[in-house]
Amino acid sequence: MFGNPLGLLSLLAIPAILAIHFLQRKSITLPVSTLFLLERTQREATSGRRFERLIPSVPLWMQLLAVLLLAWLLSEPRFKKENSVQRVAIVVDGSASMTVFKKEAVATLKEMVPKLQGSATALELTLMPSTPGADRLYAGSSVEEMLAALEGFTPDGGLLDPSYSLRLARSIVSKEGIVIFLTDTPAESLPYDSRLVSVGRPLGNVGFTGISFAEKEGALTWQAIIRNYGDEPAKRSWSLKTKTTATEPREFEIGAKSFVTIQAAFPEGAEDVRIALSPDDFTVDDTLPVIAPRPKALELYTASSAAFRGLTDKLLRSLAATRPSNDAATSDLAITSYDPLDPSLPESNAILFVEDPTSVGKYLKGGILAEAHPLMDGINWQALLVRETLQLPRQPSDRVLLWQEKRPLIFLRENGDKRILCFNFDLRLSNATQQPAFIVLLHRFAESIREQKVAYQALNLETGQPIRIAAAPGLTVKAAATDASGKSIPAPPSGRAPSLPGFLTVTQGETSLLQAAVHFADTREADLSACAPTETEPLANIATLELHTAPDPYARIWMLVLLAALLVAWHFTAPKERAIIGA
Repeated sequence: MFGNPLGLLSLLAIPAILAIHFLQRKSITLPVSTLFLLERTQREATSGRRFERLIPSVPLWMQLLAVLLLAWLLSEPRFKKENSVQRVAIVVDGSASMTVFKKEAVATLKEMVPKLQGSATALELTLMPSTPGADRLYAGSSVEEMLAALEGFTPDGGLLDPSYSLRLARSIVSKEGIVIFLTDTPAESLPYDSRLVSVGRPLGNVGFTGISFAEKEGALTWQAIIRNYGDEPAKRSWSLKTKTTATEPREFEIGAKSFVTIQAAFPEGAEDVRIALSPDDFTVDDTLPVIAPRPKALELYTASSAAFRGLTDKLLRSLAATRPSNDAATSDLAITSYDPLDPSLPESNAILFVEDPTSVGKYLKGGILAEAHPLMDGINWQALLVRETLQLPRQPSDRVLLWQEKRPLIFLRENGDKRILCFNFDLRLSNATQQPAFIVLLHRFAESIREQKVAYQALNLETGQPIRIAAAPGLTVKAAATDASGKSIPAPPSGRAPSLPGFLTVTQGETSLLQAAVHFADTREADLSACAPTETEPLANIATLELHTAPDPYARIWMLVLLAALLVAWHFTAPKERAIIGA
């Protein structure tokens, strides 16, 4: 191969030299009387204005040799080094939309990868997904095995930034290696001198985006939203399938870039319930697994005075899946008030209010400051007005959530797995019950108690959604997952829903902790309108060429031969004294 192919342009001097030697001065015939002088005459190739036959001569051959040597030297020929390796790292887009273009991706790599070896004697390949922390799909030197690994890979993630994986790929192949990002959507630029290869194309898609449930006339009903991502109207059909039965398909029309809502009664007692659309290219969002939702039941014990009865009744009505309890020892959450004449505190999870029937103090002054805490994130207490009342006895371990100047208004007491949310003022002497922040705080605290409860629950989740499962200590928790067709799939990592639509079951011993239906609802990945094929040219890398090849070891010899050829040509074309031939 040549390091400077433009040097071969010097070969254009060959036809110029041949043309010059074709143009010769026509010989003049002179009569002479001495025949031995004919031996002194010589026909030379000199400039002239007429074409005659090409006469081989020493200057001609030397000039042609000089041109060939000059072209060889200027083109900088290089030869392969033994045991040189070209390293190539391919980062595959792990987003779910890549499932549509997997065949195109395999075909593109099959054609492109062998060419990347270039002048190296061997090729070292690394195939890895763009998901941070994921294992490599392949590492070796076989193109066929790498393509097989790509065919077995199932992209199922959301929209990801490939920068972390590209940086890791660059560290694997070093500065001289090649890094390729294989995706379906063009990107403006990539870091770490990476080459973009996009194999997508614009496609229309119709799929589910979410589901909700409601009680109507004593029956549970579901509502599913269907979205058309394409630029053209579409016709589809849907049906409700269970483990044993399926309804007749119902056709519907949906406009371009629009939504349609379908609904029906949930089949009571049915298993593996799925709402299925007629399939298209992107099949992940064409099936919507569903389950009748059943959150953990929260046992609520109320022991507050009659002054707070209205508040506790409202709280009971507003909290989902909550029922009253008459036993404080077995309840999950107690709502009670602090009586200064009987200063005993609850021994269980509780919401505690100060009750000060004798106080008519002035309004507290000073700025209100909320501490950083999950219970307080994003809620505003600046409109809160509080009168001076008795205070709860605080402990050094109490976590203050809300201050007014140096006065703690709300604090959290934690003792092992028991938590008490303490309101350090009398609600009746404030406007707290009129503040949205107050209701939000109560709901957040109650839901945090529900999350910690070890009990059965049935949920509808999105693929990859973080989930928290409370379990009893000392026993192993097991998870089992199936796809929408009922085929077993690998159990998801702890604390996350599966990455594919289907069903999830979590058990501990003989106790079922969770049954969930998992559906795909990532609208960014379902929109295939921005997909397009493209490919960026790799950056010129002189270091790579020098790494795998060596220069011509005889370059100096060729230079000397070139000079010798020029000297010989000059010697035979130098002007000579003309012989005079007379009568």
